[in-house]
Amino acid sequence: MITRITAKLIQLTDDAAILSAPPFDYEVLIAAVSRRTLSSSVGQEISLHTIHYLDGDPSRGKVTPRLVGFVSEVEREFFEMFCSVDGVGAKKALRAMQRPVQEISVMIEEQDAEGLSSLPGIGAATAERIIAKLRRKMSKFALLVARESAGETEIKRDVVELSFEALRTLGHSESDARKLLDSVLKSKKKFADVEAVLSAIYQQNQSKSE
Repeated sequence: MITRITAKLIQLTDDAAILSAPPFDYEVLIAAVSRRTLSSSVGQEISLHTIHYLDGDPSRGKVTPRLVGFVSEVEREFFEMFCSVDGVGAKKALRAMQRPVQEISVMIEEQDAEGLSSLPGIGAATAERIIAKLRRKMSKFALLVARESAGETEIKRDVVELSFEALRTLGHSESDARKLLDSVLKSKKKFADVEAVLSAIYQQNQSKSE
């Protein structure tokens, strides 16, 4: 299993990144959202978190190995979960990921079937299946992608997730808990534990109320 490739990005096509790691060049399929992120990195060394799978029908002897790549581990994890929904394979999931994972995960969490249906290849029936299977599993993706996009690498995943659960226990809705965490994660401060995160949230809210 190839889980990560670090190499020079030599070309971007509509649906793939071509990476040079002499003596080999690798074609790595990517989503539109990843292509936009990588558009300024052609000619530079990059790292992609990858999934290796076989495309085709083994019963007919027509199988092609494929690599799918993501800028972050969170995006790769989201993709794997997205593909677990009936009727959503690797190709359809890649087409659908034209918007950031955080936005798609919020749509699923908030049961926005109309928003999901607007994604390429996702019709109304597929949108409903996605919501039914994944709605209660999306909060961590919205939070973790926000953490990475904020450039904060010192906050461990378990701290983010435990902080979310603590806020839920304290009576906040999933939506409110996520928004509260988003606000402190974007501050780019370092938080060692859940207590530090909660303290920052309530200090921030107190400042707003004064």
